[in-house]
Amino acid sequence: MASSQKNLSDYSSKNISNISDKRFAVIVSEWNEEVTEALYSGAYETLISNGASRDNIIRKNVPGSFELTLAAQWMAQKDDVDAVICIGCVIQGETKHFDFICSAVAHGITEVGLKYNKPVIFGVLTPNNQKQALDRAGGKHGNKGDEAAITAIKMLGF
Repeated sequence: MASSQKNLSDYSSKNISNISDKRFAVIVSEWNEEVTEALYSGAYETLISNGASRDNIIRKNVPGSFELTLAAQWMAQKDDVDAVICIGCVIQGETKHFDFICSAVAHGITEVGLKYNKPVIFGVLTPNNQKQALDRAGGKHGNKGDEAAITAIKMLGF
């Protein structure tokens, strides 16, 4: 379902397990910082409101969304990290750069999760413009960061 038809911050409380002892790595792209900071805030607050300890949320920054995959791998390989949440925003431009970056990041994040057999969550916006990004980073369509955090929590309870 398109986010224009569903609020990204609305979620079912089914299958939410106790996460008080779980450790989360949240990797945040510095590119499109206005958007990614809002996404991080959503993810962080959702983790806290669902029982995560502040001490168990590790934040790491990377220059751009392309670098999310390697940082995710570095964090996923740690035995004391239970889930990795990747936060980024790639806005469509005039060149094919958007397509290459989005494809590489989606594929890379999937591969890291499969390699380390733990949740590695795609919290990356791929909008056509800045307005669409802001609408999905706490605006009228909710916050993709909330959705990414809930996805990590639910996957840990699988």
